[in-house]
Formats: sequence, structure tokens, C-alpha cells
Amino acid sequence: MYNKVFKLIIAGLIIAYAIYQFTEGFIGNGIMYLLLSTIFIFLYFKNEFILLAFLRLRKQDFAGAKKWLNKIKNPETALVKKQQGYFNYLHGIMVSQENMNEAERYFKKAIDLGLSMDHDLAMAKLNLAGIAFSKRRKNEAQKLLSEAQKLDKRNMLTDQIKMMKDNMKKAQMPNQHFGGHKQQRAGKRR
Repeated sequence: MYNKVFKLIIAGLIIAYAIYQFTEGFIGNGIMYLLLSTIFIFLYFKNEFILLAFLRLRKQDFAGAKKWLNKIKNPETALVKKQQGYFNYLHGIMVSQENMNEAERYFKKAIDLGLSMDHDLAMAKLNLAGIAFSKRRKNEAQKLLSEAQKLDKRNMLTDQIKMMKDNMKKAQMPNQHFGGHKQQRAGKRR
């Protein structure tokens, strides 16, 4: 994977050639080259491999998404900060089925780097809440869950949030023993 700056250099060269075309009187060619340069500027901010990985995830093709993400060898040089966040977010989603500790690390890094969409940030916090709850860190899980609920402005995650809250309430209920075991032991001692 090449450095992200190359995309800007290519865009700059194309814009310079478009200006040259304008000065030579080839206005149609200049406009076409300007439009072509916008593709490279777009790909600077939205990495092509991350876009392809998102498309694979929509089809529930985790192996295909992992293949596209593995093409990014050094995310720090190849991606802008927000795209690094999405890189870690996607890795967290794919790893969450297998290794919760690694998924937690990816989600925390994604939140630190930033995600541009509120529902993506809410999803990352919801996943972190589930991981924290499974590790018996209930206060952290409740805090993350409330943050995820605030970020979910379009109510896309209401069912998942409600299900997580219900699971947390069930886990907080005390186990009720009806005393059957104590009476049996007392009867055996006599």
C-alpha cells in the first residue's frame, strides 16, 4: 500500500494539466481532467479498500472484507485519521466473534481515532459495552450503553440497546433459593 500523499500529488498533477488545457483553449479537456482529479481527492479521504471492505460486510462476507483490509499494510501512512478509525472499527467487528480482548482493543482505538458517523460510533460503544459486561465490568458497560443510546439519533440500534439493558437487568437480579437445600441437609444430620 502506498502513502496517502501520492493521491494528493496525482490530483495536483492532474489539476495542473487541466489548467494547461484551459490555457491552450481545450476547455472540455480541462473540465474532464478537473473531474478526474476529484476522484483522487475523494479517495484521499475515503480509502478505496475500506469502501470495498464495507461493501463485503453488507453481504456478510467477512472473509472478503478481511481480504480487502489486509491490503492496507501500514494504516498510519496510508490512511487519514478518520479512516484509521474505520480500519480499526472494521477489524473489531470481524474479530469480535473470535477474540473479545482483541476486539476490545480495536474498538477502543477506533473510538480514540474518531468515526465520522454517529451510528458507527454508537455501534462501537455498544460492542464495547457488551464486551465490558461479559467481563463483569457492569459500571463501564452501563456508561458505554448510555453513551451509545445518546449517539443513536436515528434509532437504528434501539432493539440491540434494549436487549443489552434487559440482559444487564437479568444479571443484576439476585438468585433466589427457596431454602430447599438447607432443610434437606438439616434432616440428614439428625
